[in-house]
Amino acid sequence: MTETPVVDSHHHFWDLEKFDYPWMGEGSPLAVNFSPAELKPLINSVGVNYTVVVQAAQSVDETRWLLEIAEETDFVAGVVGWVDLKDPNVGETLDELQQSSYFKGVRHIWESEDDPSWLYTSGALNGLKEIEARGLCYDFLVRPPNMKYVPKIMEEVPRLRAVVDHIAKPFIKDGVVEPWLSEMRKISSINGIRCKVSGMITEADHENWKPEDLYPYVHHVLGLFGYDRIMFGTDWPVCTLAGTYQQVTDTARQILSSLRPHEKDAVFGGNASAFYRLDV
Repeated sequence: MTETPVVDSHHHFWDLEKFDYPWMGEGSPLAVNFSPAELKPLINSVGVNYTVVVQAAQSVDETRWLLEIAEETDFVAGVVGWVDLKDPNVGETLDELQQSSYFKGVRHIWESEDDPSWLYTSGALNGLKEIEARGLCYDFLVRPPNMKYVPKIMEEVPRLRAVVDHIAKPFIKDGVVEPWLSEMRKISSINGIRCKVSGMITEADHENWKPEDLYPYVHHVLGLFGYDRIMFGTDWPVCTLAGTYQQVTDTARQILSSLRPHEKDAVFGGNASAFYRLDV
């Protein structure tokens, strides 16, 4: 019986000379380049076999760059890129990107849009319908104010294969659960949607967080989605604002230590491989 590969379902690379990352903010400690050379020893040290790299710039050129990286590395198994969802010719862009077997899905930095309803009301549904028709994946990058629009979107694209990034970024630092939990309950009732157990320590107290701060949120997500619809991710290098790659991985393993072996295999690799259709 072959072992299930361990997959980090969510991380980034960036190059500040090549692309713009306005979400970082002036003087951010993240405003340095992060490349496969930095990540490789980190994944090796914690037993991660493969990764999915996710867009960090609203740029098709960045997606092309990430696809080149996937071709050149032995561990990047999939790319979640960016396209202009409002572009009437978005299908042509997707045609080009889909020439790479590493192109698995799309994400837009929805959480940064001034209008919390942007993905639903801006005309972006046009692009989501193209993604749905092609069987590609979509990553919902949301915060609690965006969450109520996810079920409305899924009514329009009911066969969209979608995942919520970073458990929808609840206000962990303040210990706030509602309305996040009520909205997540509605989202989890939609069969096609999955959830990434990722990006949590940066929503906690950066200096003083502990695994116990994350427990309630992870256990809510586990109870709502079940082990077969959640997937582990590190959100490296964003996570370095609050902890190391090792800390993020160890914490996820600690919080989910009560799962049975086949359930851990699913959360820490199998689910991401199946969802993104990784060739691993």
